[in-house]
Parts: sequence; structure tokens; C-alpha cells
Amino acid sequence: MELLDDLEGGPADETVRFGVDGKSYVIDLKSENVELFRAAVADFVAAARRDTAGGVRVARRAASTDEMKARNQAIREWARENGYAVADRGRISVEITHAYEQNH
Repeated sequence: MELLDDLEGGPADETVRFGVDGKSYVIDLKSENVELFRAAVADFVAAARRDTAGGVRVARRAASTDEMKARNQAIREWARENGYAVADRGRISVEITHAYEQNH
């Protein structure tokens, strides 16, 4: 498969993966643009810590059972209104939960 430089067009030499604000990105770049990208973020990378947990951790207080029931009910109602198939009981899929959170 031939890579195309996402910045300038034309042939690319490498796919660069990076993340910002909890979102992951990929970009195909020719060697010169890879060097520019890495130089642009070098100071930030040097000052940053590695995320060994694979995600962002947010301190939260434990929700009460009543709060969890209400939240799950709200997610189920939202999911049905938006065309998702969701059971009345049991675990709600990660896909549906993420979609709900993106919209609230």
C-alpha cells in the first residue's frame, strides 16, 4: 500500500501516531514533514510523562446506587431515542455509553 503525505500530498514515508486531549491521531508524512512534526512537539514530549495506564484517569467520587440507576436509565432512554438497541437490564455497551457521553 502506498502512503500519501496527508499534509502536502505526494508520496509519504511514514505513519506517525500521536494523541492530544485523550484522542488518538495518525498522519502519513514524507520524511521532511516527519522531522518538522517531531521538532515541533519535541519540547512538549520532553516535558511530558508517559501514560502507562493507556488512558486518562480522572478522580471521581463513588456514585450511589440510586445515581447509577438514574444514569443508566437516562442512557437507555437516550439510546432508544437515537436508534440503538439496548436491553432493559444488564450491562450497557461501551459504544452506547461513549455515544451518550459525546452528546451530553
